Amino acid sequence: MNDTVLEARDLKRHYKVARGVFSDPATVRALDGASFSLRAGSTLAVVGESGCGKSTLARVLTMIEPPSSGELLIDGEPVGKGSVELRRAIQIVFQNPFGSLNPRQKIGTILEEPLKLNTKESASTRKRLALDMLDRVGLRPEHYERYPHMFSGGQRQRIAIARSLMLQPKILVLDEPVSALDVSIQAQVLNILTDLQQEFGLAYVFISHDLSVVRHIADEILIMYLGRVVEHGSAREVFARPRHPYTAALLSATPIADPSREKARIPLVGELPSPLNPPPGCPFNPRCWKVEADCRQAFPPETGDGDHLAACYHQLRDQEVTG
Repeated sequence: MNDTVLEARDLKRHYKVARGVFSDPATVRALDGASFSLRAGSTLAVVGESGCGKSTLARVLTMIEPPSSGELLIDGEPVGKGSVELRRAIQIVFQNPFGSLNPRQKIGTILEEPLKLNTKESASTRKRLALDMLDRVGLRPEHYERYPHMFSGGQRQRIAIARSLMLQPKILVLDEPVSALDVSIQAQVLNILTDLQQEFGLAYVFISHDLSVVRHIADEILIMYLGRVVEHGSAREVFARPRHPYTAALLSATPIADPSREKARIPLVGELPSPLNPPPGCPFNPRCWKVEADCRQAFPPETGDGDHLAACYHQLRDQEVTG
């Protein structure tokens, strides 16, 4: 039985940027070809530095912005912008819990709004469902009548998660959902997400730059660099045996809690190239310590075995870089 709920096929999102009165507009390839599938009840983590295309991918998956090209399928069916199926099947939780809730609406109104816009449920049913969802994210019935400013950051993110589940979606896109929270609160929110995933069989696209968080929540990992996917595999394989030099460098920079263990740091020289002027070939080649002539010619094809692929001409072999 095929339990794939989401499939992305070569998704791209390009933007035209004006360069001056007498110059042709430039093209920013914010997302330049992402392909993956997501199974029910599993978590795909999308990882990379700021500017790598993670949030652009989130907006494309939820059709906040349409792709420039490529195809998005839910349950095997292509999804168009604004369709009812999309709104019910896939929802997003944003990074900033302080900016994602309307400060002029009470929490009950915020939770009921998706039902009011997309269903024919009665007012009493909407309130019952909203109160039930508050309970599932660890909040109390009296919070229903309060405003967002009366809550802490962690509580607001719980409210945002509750709102995203009101239409009973199959997929949640979580765009850095805990990065704005204190470390102690991060663990609480992650535990709630894990419990909800088990209860509802949710599939998560978990976008993050923090590999220490990803290690505890991901089943699969997608590593992105300058809009391109450079490595994709099971979390176990990627953490134990990274095949792309960029992945190895990210893992080497991840702190570990064992002071007795030594870990070689792989320093990255230079900054992320401008998406307005990406380097030819592999976009990582200006910072890669394994770069050779072919790396500067064309973007490498994905190679590897079935559940662990990397776009690199000189993949790392049998190198364990644990974080």
